[in-house]
Amino acid sequence: MCEANYSEVSEFVFLGLSTFRPMQHFLLTFSTVFYITIVLGNLLVVYTVTFDPRLHSPMYFLLANLSFIDLCLSTLTVPKMISDLYSGQNTISFQGCVIQIFVLHVLGGSEMMLLTAMALDHYVAICKPLHYLTVMSPRMCIWLLVGAWLIGLTHSVTQLAFVVHLHFCVLNKIDSFYCDLPQFIKLACTDTYKLKFMVTANSGFISMGTFFLLIFSYIFILATVWKQSSGGLSKAFSTLSAHITVVILFFGPCIFVYVWPFPTVTVDKFLAILDFMITPILNPVIYTLRNKDMKMAMRRLNSQLLSW
Repeated sequence: MCEANYSEVSEFVFLGLSTFRPMQHFLLTFSTVFYITIVLGNLLVVYTVTFDPRLHSPMYFLLANLSFIDLCLSTLTVPKMISDLYSGQNTISFQGCVIQIFVLHVLGGSEMMLLTAMALDHYVAICKPLHYLTVMSPRMCIWLLVGAWLIGLTHSVTQLAFVVHLHFCVLNKIDSFYCDLPQFIKLACTDTYKLKFMVTANSGFISMGTFFLLIFSYIFILATVWKQSSGGLSKAFSTLSAHITVVILFFGPCIFVYVWPFPTVTVDKFLAILDFMITPILNPVIYTLRNKDMKMAMRRLNSQLLSW
C-alpha cells in the first residue's frame, strides 16, 4: 500500500468526452451555444420574477431560485469544459477538483430540497387554497430556501468527510470532463470499497428519498383532487406536469450515477451532459412556455425596455 498524501498528486487530467479532434470541435460549438442559452434563459427568468411585481409570489420566488441554482450548476462545469476543448489543456489542480466536488454537491442537494419546497407549494395551492397565503408566507419561503441551502451544505460536507483522508499516489486521469466523487475515489491508492459504499449510500439516500417523497406528494395531491372533484383532476395534473417533468430530468441522472450498481462511463458522461447542459435549458422553457403569467410578464418587461 502506498503511503502517500495529497501533495503527491498536484493536478488531475480530464480525458473529456472524446479524443477525436473533429468531434471536439463539434462539442466546443455545441457546449458554447448551449451555455450561452442557459445563461440567457435562466437570467431572463430571474430578471422577470425580480422586476415584475405581479410575480412576487411563493411559486415564482422558488422558480427564480431554481433558475439561479441551474445557472450555477452549469457554470461550475461547462465553462471549464469549453476552455479545455479550445486550449487542449485538460487539467485541473487538486484543490480545484475538491472545490468543484464540494460546490457540485452543495448545489445538487440544494436543488433537490428546492424541488421538494416547490412540491409543497403546489400541494398547498391545490389542496389548501384558502390557507395558501397563510402557509406560504414570505417568512416560510425564506425558511424553505435557507433550509434547502443548509441541507445541501450538510450533504456536501458529509460527502467530503468520507474522502478527506484518502491518499493519491500516481493515478491522476479522470475519465470525464468534470470532478465528481465516483471518479475521484477510483484514483485513490488505498482500499476504497467501504468508502464507495458510504458515498453511494449518502447520495443515494438523499436522491432516492427525495424522489420518492416527491412522487408520493404527486399521488397524494391527485388523489385528494379526485376525491373532491373528478373534473379538477386534469387541471391539477396540468399544473403539476411541468414540475414532474423537471423532477424526472434532474433526479433520473442523479439516481443512475450514484445508485446504479453497474456504472458505465459512457452513460455517466451522457447523463452529466443532460444534467449540466440540457436540463438547465429545459427548466426555463418548461416553466415559461407553459405559464401564461410568465409569458405576459416577459412581454410587459420587453415593452418597457423597448419604450426606453
